[in-house]
Amino acid sequence: MTGDPHDHYFTARPASSAERSTLRVHLAGRDVDVETAGGIFSPGHVDLGTSVLLRSVPPLSVPDGGAVLDLGCGWGPIALTMAYELADAGVPDATVWSVDVNERALDLLRGNAARLGLGTVRAVTPDEVPDDVSFAAIWSNPPIRVGKEALHALLLRWLPRLVVGGSAHLVVGRNLGADSLHAWLAETLTGTAEVTRVASAKGFRVLEVLRTR
Repeated sequence: MTGDPHDHYFTARPASSAERSTLRVHLAGRDVDVETAGGIFSPGHVDLGTSVLLRSVPPLSVPDGGAVLDLGCGWGPIALTMAYELADAGVPDATVWSVDVNERALDLLRGNAARLGLGTVRAVTPDEVPDDVSFAAIWSNPPIRVGKEALHALLLRWLPRLVVGGSAHLVVGRNLGADSLHAWLAETLTGTAEVTRVASAKGFRVLEVLRTR
């Protein structure tokens, strides 16, 4: 992270320079150009944990008119991948809700999605997602550094909005509490979801939360 030392990627209005730069990245089998800037999460590249997540998730299965969620979207590598996958699968009417508290990140994602022709992406703050929207899938590199209490509250806000049979995939660093988070999720969601580790690579765990009822 560069810029103001008080900035975090979960800062709503970063004080660091908003100067933008173009980054070439590989998403959903494509090389594409996106814009990034300081004051957001991983502005210079696709974060390693995100890369591990994107290599580990199953193909999206979403009905026409359904919805998926990128929780903590940043400049958009997960959301853009989801949108490309849905377009490739012939599901043009599914919505990719992309949530972040960082307004600069949301603005960057909106611009990136528009330039790439991905009109299904909705980059919004958490309170802008309608309460009646449920998700067939949630993909997230969650903001572990907000602290355990805030992280738990965040996950308990969104995981219950999975449809029955839907799943969330979360990538967490092994040294940042992945195994303890796994245990907490399994205990907290007993009776409503199954929690399993589906991948482990480069020091990261990918956890699947499958909504069962």
